Amino acid sequence: MRGDAAGGGGSPYFFLSYAHTPRNDAGDTDPNVWVKKLYDGLCAHIMQMTDLPRGARAGFLDQGMAVGTRWTDELSENLARCKVFVPLYSPRYFISEQCGREWWAFSQRQISHRARGGAAREHAIIPALWVPVEPVQLPYAARDLQFNHVSFGQDYAEEGFYGLTKLRYLRDEYERALYRLAKQIVHVARVTELDEGRMYDEYESLPSAFGASGHPPEFDITVLACTRSDLPPGREPDCYGPLPRDWNPYHPASARPLGEHAADLVRTMDYKVNIGDFEKDADRLLGPGPPRAPGLLLLDRWALGSARGRELLERLCEEQRPWISVMIPRCEDDAGPAREKRLTALTERALAARMTEGSGHRTLNGGIRTLDAFGNELQTAVKQAVASYEAHARTYPPTGPRMAPPRLRGPGDLGG
Repeated sequence: MRGDAAGGGGSPYFFLSYAHTPRNDAGDTDPNVWVKKLYDGLCAHIMQMTDLPRGARAGFLDQGMAVGTRWTDELSENLARCKVFVPLYSPRYFISEQCGREWWAFSQRQISHRARGGAAREHAIIPALWVPVEPVQLPYAARDLQFNHVSFGQDYAEEGFYGLTKLRYLRDEYERALYRLAKQIVHVARVTELDEGRMYDEYESLPSAFGASGHPPEFDITVLACTRSDLPPGREPDCYGPLPRDWNPYHPASARPLGEHAADLVRTMDYKVNIGDFEKDADRLLGPGPPRAPGLLLLDRWALGSARGRELLERLCEEQRPWISVMIPRCEDDAGPAREKRLTALTERALAARMTEGSGHRTLNGGIRTLDAFGNELQTAVKQAVASYEAHARTYPPTGPRMAPPRLRGPGDLGG
């Protein structure tokens, strides 16, 4: 695919993400020409509103196929470097796997920013309306933004940019909304200051922020960890709080409890996330019957120093709950050599049943040592939990009396 950006290096102010509208007929004019007009107008305003030099990158727009280019590399690079992400809403947008992938890749930068101490409510995603979409059609990622589209004009909120483009009497409203969107892009770019993100080698394998068709709507994240009041002797309290879910093993690199960070990551896959305490929720999670939702267990190895912690983990593994993936975060200086050996032995003993195929995901190699590594493993852990959930969940056949399938006895039954 061929991208369009103002020439020169550096970071584009915005990435305009949109669903390509196909031609009805090979001879038709490109229906996406109006999106290009919108993009050009935004770039022109941003050049006026900023001190960008000639040739600098005001924006990025993916425009279509171009033979011989690595378009996924170009998309990934611009998603990793742009200051603001602008999804162009339309009914087609939220069924596009490509658009969902773009949203997911950018959202990882916001989540990383918050985890490392950025403001919790800063959003570098500014939604724009191409064609207004009913709220019930929005995935969780879009519903969470709660953007006030009327601030760009009432006609814009009702018609979107496509309607303002096509209705000549609303030309002034088009220019008003275009100007205000450009102004908002510049403002957000200045106040958020996101770090550059990761450029993905396997871009096409990334998940969609809009979820997969038919996936379960909810996801459980539970924490089995110590608190400041029950730490073993010699254990530093910096990573702990009053509750197990306050556990932050990557302190000081991360400023947030790991359960909240994990929930942000899972929400970008279009799940409603429930965060809980594994000990308090054990009866519900480990009770008999089919699973209610797939889930993750975030395990603090130090919690296995208590008989209750060991009992809960062994129960999870022995009763075969493969739809609950077990992740084991840890710090580099988690323990001295003697304690490290004991913690490893406790963990391996408690998780021994998870070494067989189909028993569920568990962290290997002694634990997850960095926040970035945690994010990488979480994708695999979620996929395996969901696959196991779908294999074990109860199915509900249609209500009503069972009807036998029709039987054909001869040619006359075909209506001939």
